This record gives sequence, C-alpha cells and structure tokens, in this order.
Amino acid sequence: MEIISHRGYWKTKQEKNTLEAFERSFELGFGTETDVRDFNGELVISHDIPTGNEITFLQFLKLVAGKNVSLALNIKADGLTQKLSDALSLFDIKKAFVFDMSVPDQLGYYRHGGIEFFSRASEYEPVISLYKECHGVWLDAFESIWYDMDYIEALLRDGKKVCIVSPELHNRNNFKDLWSMLAHSNFINSENLILCTDLPEEAQNYFKVSL
Repeated sequence: MEIISHRGYWKTKQEKNTLEAFERSFELGFGTETDVRDFNGELVISHDIPTGNEITFLQFLKLVAGKNVSLALNIKADGLTQKLSDALSLFDIKKAFVFDMSVPDQLGYYRHGGIEFFSRASEYEPVISLYKECHGVWLDAFESIWYDMDYIEALLRDGKKVCIVSPELHNRNNFKDLWSMLAHSNFINSENLILCTDLPEEAQNYFKVSL
C-alpha cells in the first residue's frame, strides 16, 4: 500500500496546498493529493476559486520531478486535459492520476488517453461511472465506512487501483477503525492500494510501510 498526503503534508491548516507542505511530503517520500484549477489561462493549485495568489501547477511539478511518488490530482474545472498532459510530460511525471472531474470531462480524459483517471465511489455515488474504462476508483465515505473488504478486493480483482479516503479528511476521528480493517486484510501489501490521509507519518508507522 502507498500512503499519500492530503493537500500536502501540512502541520497547520494554513499550510494546505502550499510549497512548504508539498516539499515536506515529497522529502519524506509521500505522494500527495492536490487540487488543480485554471486562472487566466494558467494551471494553479487551489481548492477554492483562485484569487491570483496561488502557486502554479508548474511550480508544484518542479518539486516532485524525479521522485517516485503518486500524485492524485483533483480536477476542479473542465477543459484542462491538454494543458495538464503537456505539463506532466514536461517534467516526465509518470505516477499521476486525475479524479473528481465531471462525467463529460471524464470522457475527455478517457478519449485523450494520456493520463490515468479514477472514477468515484461513495455512499452517494453507488454506480461507478466509466467503470470498465477507468484505471482506478477514488473510494470515499462522507458519513461512515459503508464498504467492506470484499468490496475493495473485488475492485482490485478487476484490475483497478483503489485510493481510499481516510475518515479524518471529513473531520471524523474514527480513522483507526478503517486503518485496522485495512491492516488485517489480505491485500494490504497490494501495489494497487493507496491511502490518502492528513496523517501520513502516523499512517506509515501504523502500517509499517517502507518508503
């Protein structure tokens, strides 16, 4: 299993999606999830509507170039496919996938074919869009852990990568319940399993994952 940080490895909420948080994550060997939008024709890192003070996507990629970690790119705007593909190619980024785009935009990534895309599953999204075509599943749980280990194992058997959202991302403090369930599963060592967490070092120690 690979552990990735959520909006960088931040220590204070103000550090989310900042160069400091990304540098910390990459230097410790963790990949990361982050948010990509466009502003005045340029790709930027921003969860909310950009104001012009955000770091650019190219600045972000410079930090990770040459590192063997995964990037989970939360797509916050349609029509970014070609710009995103060009930027990833410029820095020879191999381990990146996109998710959370609209279904029409998701079709665009599928037809483009140059970037891996994940489809979503949650208690509010029981039908996984473009399941046969997607490279993986972003497995979310807004209210409670609605899935079980059989569900995850079935996704893995279908050849899908699975990125699991740890509960603390939704301000739930029962994340150890999920972690325990994963730790005792038969597929904890699968290279196609990813955990996205606000607590990457704690998760690394818990799962005894080598980076």
